[in-house]
Amino acid sequence: MLDIKKLDKENILNTYKRFDLVIKEGKGSTFTDYDGKTYIDFSSGIGTNSFGACDSLWVKAVTEQANTVQHTSNLYYNEPQVKVAKLLCEKTNMKKVFFANSGAEANECAIKAARKYSFDKYGKGRAEIITLINSFHGRTIATLSATGQDVFHNYFFPFVDDFKYAPANDIEALKNLISDKTCAIMIETVQGEGGVNALNPEYIKFIDKVCKVRDLVFIVDEVQTGNGRTGFLYSYMEYNVEPNIVTTAKGLAGGLPFAAILFDEKLENTLSYGEHGTTFGGNPVCASAAYSVLTRLNDDLFNHVKECRKIIEERLKNEKNVVSVSGKGLMVGIELKDGIKAIDVANCAIKNGVIPLTAKTKIRLLPPLNITFEELNLGLDRLIESINEVAK
Repeated sequence: MLDIKKLDKENILNTYKRFDLVIKEGKGSTFTDYDGKTYIDFSSGIGTNSFGACDSLWVKAVTEQANTVQHTSNLYYNEPQVKVAKLLCEKTNMKKVFFANSGAEANECAIKAARKYSFDKYGKGRAEIITLINSFHGRTIATLSATGQDVFHNYFFPFVDDFKYAPANDIEALKNLISDKTCAIMIETVQGEGGVNALNPEYIKFIDKVCKVRDLVFIVDEVQTGNGRTGFLYSYMEYNVEPNIVTTAKGLAGGLPFAAILFDEKLENTLSYGEHGTTFGGNPVCASAAYSVLTRLNDDLFNHVKECRKIIEERLKNEKNVVSVSGKGLMVGIELKDGIKAIDVANCAIKNGVIPLTAKTKIRLLPPLNITFEELNLGLDRLIESINEVAK
């Protein structure tokens, strides 16, 4: 058998601190390693495998399209692409869609569109974009610049200018940052990589209002929160607000690289011929996967996500080594008692047969949206056991 770990270290750039796990195969919410050991998956590929591993309807959609045509280009019309675009517009009341390959690409497009809108209407000098402290918008130069975490603002100088960072949920601080140079405000309703912290409804509604009053572009980054993850199709829908741009990726195509940038009426004609493009964005195989996912994101599934959330909170609320549970829906942050390191718990949990993630000092859970209650409870049993084992 191949020595996978050895070959990885010899041939793959060392930018990931991998867990000691080699996954051979998966089905639904369960993975299996090369020794036959099974694991409950609380990570879903960092929120990408919306219906778990090798979902039968997803596999059918992908293989049928792969056997039809795997790729053409955006120089020609593409049926799977337009079906997904139509469905997204119908479900969100947005007007136009651009397809990309990742969340970072989606946010790059949003940044370009916001600055282009402002330039077209107001000219130069109105290009500042306000994001939030502890936000995360990607790892390209521009999206790193948009990310409001100092830890990412190293080495790759110079970063892109005209980003400012506001403390989350502080309306007065945000007011003080907005000026005649501001063109957009960009948020995640739940900061994923920043610690699974949900924004206050009042704060989100204030941003919506001030953007309307001052003709700013309101961008909601739904890369991690979108596609049912929080118990809504897109998380902003919980708050009755109207963003001008919505970016989404991760769970959109159920495990394949696919992203969408949604534009409202105000922004739908901002980007024109030659001003943005992509080779693989809107790929028909990925689009077919996305169509399979989107057609099954319905109220029954959203209610299941909310019920799963109740189970998680009920199971954890009286655990002596758990301080709090944050996030929304199946985007879960678990704050641990002082002295318990999230990374130690994650390593112990994998040893005990459950796969979690971390976000700063918290354990982060992003299970498949259709995880069964039985699988959820079994995974929680193993996770709680691991937390208590590390705490000893």
